[in-house]
Amino acid sequence: MKLKYIINEVESVYPLYIQESYDNSGLIVGDLDADITGILLALDLNIAVINEAINQKCNLVITHHPFIFHNIKKIVAGNDIYDQLQLIIKNNLNIYTCHTPMDKSQYGLNMAVAEKMNLQNIKILKPETNLLYKLVTFCPHDYADKVREALFEAGAGVIGNYDSCSYNIQGTGTFRAGENTNPFVGKKGQLHYEPETRIETIFPKWLTNDIISALLSNHPYEEVAYDIYPLDNVHPQIGLGAIGELKRVMDLDEFLSYLKNIFPLPFIRYSHIDNKKISKVAICTGSAAELLSVAIAQNADAFLTADIKYHDFQNATNKILMADIGHYESEIIFIEKMYDFLLKKFPNFAIQKFEKSNSFIKYF
Repeated sequence: MKLKYIINEVESVYPLYIQESYDNSGLIVGDLDADITGILLALDLNIAVINEAINQKCNLVITHHPFIFHNIKKIVAGNDIYDQLQLIIKNNLNIYTCHTPMDKSQYGLNMAVAEKMNLQNIKILKPETNLLYKLVTFCPHDYADKVREALFEAGAGVIGNYDSCSYNIQGTGTFRAGENTNPFVGKKGQLHYEPETRIETIFPKWLTNDIISALLSNHPYEEVAYDIYPLDNVHPQIGLGAIGELKRVMDLDEFLSYLKNIFPLPFIRYSHIDNKKISKVAICTGSAAELLSVAIAQNADAFLTADIKYHDFQNATNKILMADIGHYESEIIFIEKMYDFLLKKFPNFAIQKFEKSNSFIKYF
């Protein structure tokens, strides 16, 4: 199977377009035309992961964290990047990273952790705006169904848990075909009136080329009239974090014990809060203390994330329970989530999990 085919499937659900500006998701090292013999999944890339991939004959490694993240000015022997690249290139490995696209998708890590906690009524904590376009086009009545179906097939018309969404108006279009035309209806040099359907539908920005291609390929006119409008709407399925409700209200001690059972930590750092009952919980895997104010604004009783600093705890005191659930511990679910996704897409393909990973943080 070609690498580009696997990547297309991954990016159809976790598009690179939605990654954060600081991120480096996508193909880090490799050849899109490479024939893939097996896939190894890991949270981070290191020598142990690379050697495991070689031993298991997996020439594609998919990680959550990019192993090349910051600017690199030198690659010399003895450097981690040098040693890793040497092994990767020598053994013709391909390295792909799905980082913040996996964080921000409704099918990503935050929703997976919320489901693991058995939260209900789960939503994106901070949904994004400016990710949607509206397409408006016009076609003869008899071709409206064909054009709509082609647009839906290309990814248009999805609003929340609904698909095939459009708005249609009946009207009359006018045009006059020039001398160098081949009009589908009407005659050259004569003003023509055609009963037409105005079709309006919504689509995510990153599918623009696919949507236009589907429209032009299925529309009967030689020259297709269409408009594309940028929208400021919130995209309810893309953004950072997740928020939901516990099945029942818990007191503070019970909730903290509940967290320790889910995230294997010897202890949990948390902010002081008086006599708090926990019902509504906000989560952002990895490092996201900057979303504290968002969680408070949405009336969450608790906000779970990692890499929390002293002053972050100070800002949360007696406003919300802010708990550090560990960077590694909150994101190791990536391996299971990506494994399940790939297995559904490629049920007969060799997909392996790196089972020897551990947090870089140790506890005494």
